[in-house]
Amino acid sequence: MTMRRAVGFLPGSPEGAGSAATPSAAPVAADVARMHAWLLAASKPGQASGQVEMLRALEDLSGAIAAVQAQLMVELDQTTRAEARQMVARTEADPAGRSVPVTVRSAEREAARSVRSQVGLALRVSPHRAGTLIGVAKMLHAEMPATLGALRAGRLPHERAIILVKETACLEADDRARIDAELCADPATLEGIGTRQLEAMARARAAELDPAAAVRRAAKAAKDRYVSIRPAPDAMVRLSALLPVAEGVRTYAALKQAADTARTDPDDDRNRHQVMADTLVERVTGQETAGQVPVTVNLIVSDRTLLAAGHEPAVITDVSGTSYGPVPAQVARNLTATGLDVDAAWLRTIYASSGGDLIAAGSKRRFFAGGLADLLRVRDQGICRTPWCDAPARHLDHAKPATAAGPTTLDNGQGLCEACNQAKEAPGWNAAADTDPTTGRHRVTTTTPAGLHYASVAPPPPRPA
Repeated sequence: MTMRRAVGFLPGSPEGAGSAATPSAAPVAADVARMHAWLLAASKPGQASGQVEMLRALEDLSGAIAAVQAQLMVELDQTTRAEARQMVARTEADPAGRSVPVTVRSAEREAARSVRSQVGLALRVSPHRAGTLIGVAKMLHAEMPATLGALRAGRLPHERAIILVKETACLEADDRARIDAELCADPATLEGIGTRQLEAMARARAAELDPAAAVRRAAKAAKDRYVSIRPAPDAMVRLSALLPVAEGVRTYAALKQAADTARTDPDDDRNRHQVMADTLVERVTGQETAGQVPVTVNLIVSDRTLLAAGHEPAVITDVSGTSYGPVPAQVARNLTATGLDVDAAWLRTIYASSGGDLIAAGSKRRFFAGGLADLLRVRDQGICRTPWCDAPARHLDHAKPATAAGPTTLDNGQGLCEACNQAKEAPGWNAAADTDPTTGRHRVTTTTPAGLHYASVAPPPPRPA
């Protein structure tokens, strides 16, 4: 049986029942799961031609899957917003039972956050990424039918569809529809076109159709300048800056000039890139050398690693609890020794149970503060506790809300990013904290408005000696 014929059968249908069985009117997740299992178990072509054909067929299928997911996102968003509007209507009709939210705008804003979080959990991505995917899905269905058709047919990968949406986002609906038709209506137009070529074509056509929109886009982009930091391998981080082109070029030129000057010194054995990196640190921090930066960081390390030459990695966070990832044991010892040498380090003992979970006294305060806040940040190691969300944990949240008599304790606390903390306040969300029976560590089980459950277990703390 070849792949081309096999994909015509529905999972569970008798082989040979027809060349292309008609899908059921209302497929459910179980149907997709059966197809998933069938696809993995089915025999694969043994010849190179069949293998290449199957690769193409699977790629086409991935586009169709992305299109169906986009449709589901749009429908989920519409359903959730409609329910929010109905809730507002009920509270307006019954002033005595009025509750927050009380306006359509605030209700829909809360519904949008809820949808982002539900989609993120379902797709195993962050709420921010989910918001991008939902926005793309809405644009495809509302204003870009040709792009959506190419995605459904498998002619256009999902990431390229996202590029087309982004590159035309600054245009009016008529101009966007024109580019949509020009690039995606005829299958031959995109044949052999790569991702960078497609991006350039869409950007150039957008600038041609509406030059003023390109100017407005550049002005808006300048307002979106930012600096970010991400963990990198080998106890390094990536410090990135998105800048307007003039400022970015001047900054790079200044660093390059400093490197060229330093390389004339015969006693300086650093290469160009090292000099540029050191100069960046020195000029930003105002220090004479890059190694004298007086910035407070937290090093989460076990006594075994710090004092007994253990090999367990440590974790670095800043004072807000944002994590920058693990560092090797020897690097952690070097950081501590360097800090002690310049009188810029101190040690704090945090006690843990035999199972490795952190222990702290309860607090009657409404907000997590002081040592309790520090313990929360150490336990959660600076990353949002929502599954698949990699955002920094900016908020210290009550799993059981304080308004529902949830205690301000370590056991009832969790670190969340701002988006996830706001999303869980929407109707239908619930969270409960307990101890994971397998690991003995803190666990929060979140229930979504759809009734799905997602468990988040705290990362393992440094093991005591």
